[in-house]
Amino acid sequence: MNRNYKTMKRRTLLSTAAVAAFGKYSFAEEKIIEVLEKEPTQPNGVIKKTAEEWKKELTPEQYRILREAGTERANGKVYEEFKKQGGGTYYCAGCDAELFSSEEKFDSHCGWPSFYDPSKAKNIKTDVDYHLGYARTEVRCAVCDGHLGHVFSGEKFESLGGKKTPTGKRYCINGTVLKFVPFPDKKDGAEKKTDKKK
Repeated sequence: MNRNYKTMKRRTLLSTAAVAAFGKYSFAEEKIIEVLEKEPTQPNGVIKKTAEEWKKELTPEQYRILREAGTERANGKVYEEFKKQGGGTYYCAGCDAELFSSEEKFDSHCGWPSFYDPSKAKNIKTDVDYHLGYARTEVRCAVCDGHLGHVFSGEKFESLGGKKTPTGKRYCINGTVLKFVPFPDKKDGAEKKTDKKK
């Protein structure tokens, strides 16, 4: 096991313990990632709602994560389901904005869904948070300002042959706040997107 992998595992364990201690970590019943048959209509601009409006539209767990910067349980049902999903695109559960695709998905063995790049960079924004007492780069939906997770840089992964990701980044995302749309099947195989970064 290489040093970077050990560092990532240690960081995951410390983060999990610290989040649990600060009450942002949940052992509540998990909502499995919602699977849609087709791409949802994409929002045209920034979406703002009151806390009460969000509570009516989201599950309690989705609200806790998206609106209160919570964290789902590591290595839970959501993560197991995520690992089994094939080709497709992931959307924000709060506003339907496209966020990630399976083309940038990889198994980091950290306990949460991982991507090395967004599929729609304009729908992602980052900020620095100190919720655990030290600086981390938070990942948020740029459309509804929902908390998605965190992004880490410079790690190496055994699943990638001890190498870094193509971007040098790992977007560690809460699966509970994602919706999944499988790529449509075609006679010659699964259709892939070509306009990913626009």
